[in-house]
Amino acid sequence: MKFLDEARIHVKAGDGGNGCVSFRRERFVPRGGPDGGNGGKGGDVFLQADEQLSTLLDLTYPQQFRARNGTHGKGKDKTGRNGEDRIIRVPAGTIVRDDQTGEVLQDLVTEGQKFIAARGGRGGRGNARFATSTHRAPRRADKGEKGEEFRIRLELKLLADVGLVGYPNVGKSSLLSRISSAKPKIADYPFTTLSPNLGVVSREDHRPFVVADIPGLIEGASQGAGLGLTFLRHVERTRLLVHLLDLSKDPLRSPIDDFHALNQELRAFQPSLQDKPQIVAMNKIDLAVAREKATQFKEQFEGMGYRVYMISAITGEGIEELVEAVARKLDSIKSNFS
Repeated sequence: MKFLDEARIHVKAGDGGNGCVSFRRERFVPRGGPDGGNGGKGGDVFLQADEQLSTLLDLTYPQQFRARNGTHGKGKDKTGRNGEDRIIRVPAGTIVRDDQTGEVLQDLVTEGQKFIAARGGRGGRGNARFATSTHRAPRRADKGEKGEEFRIRLELKLLADVGLVGYPNVGKSSLLSRISSAKPKIADYPFTTLSPNLGVVSREDHRPFVVADIPGLIEGASQGAGLGLTFLRHVERTRLLVHLLDLSKDPLRSPIDDFHALNQELRAFQPSLQDKPQIVAMNKIDLAVAREKATQFKEQFEGMGYRVYMISAITGEGIEELVEAVARKLDSIKSNFS
């Protein structure tokens, strides 16, 4: 399935039905009086969070969503039927914005949460509602109100507990496939992953947690370099970041510099990201060149206050220790907020 995390749609609520001008006409009832009914209310347009959805792809066509109009009132005091509401299902984690002003209208994060995107118009009053003791035969009725219509922008921010961050081709997708049942695309070239992948990790004695592989982060991502600007928003909702490093590449390239460069991009995109706890994992230590460099850089990171784990996403070495550390950290974060 193609991943889509932004969509623009036009929503139009139903118009209210018109009130009716009618008079009671029955045999032997010469002065029956007004009996025009009210019009029905127009249907509302709702957005509803659905955890079964993971993309906004279904909202790219059609882009217009309308609720039904209320029906007109009738004689014999018959009120028109209310218009049927329109419910648009969106993934949990969707932010609703006014497309013109950019104002956040709602943040849909929990299953079943609803937001009225456009309210239906009220039905018009029939002439029976205008009758008084001095005005017994009114020939007036209201027209139904127009339903609201708006152009809105939807932005999806994935709901994940852990975000895997790192330069392209460091092994994020391989790690995700090792610790969960997710099946991301894996290949030996940069930018293999073109959309975020999610995986659920389950271990005994810990609650399951969701891990997101965040693609396309390189230096300059916060200004649009690579794919980072497209997917950086998905880091915002995570509670913990796992920074993945590859020690098997360019010998002149320092993982310390890579670590600082990507953290700078995270801070430039959203300053609050610097407050998220981080765990450092050095990948591909099954290779001799990586294992030789690991000890040196491990000491440097630990001197900076970071716990470091040496792993191999291919052979599985060190994976369980890393997963256990992530699970314990998430448990401690949760208890701090409870």
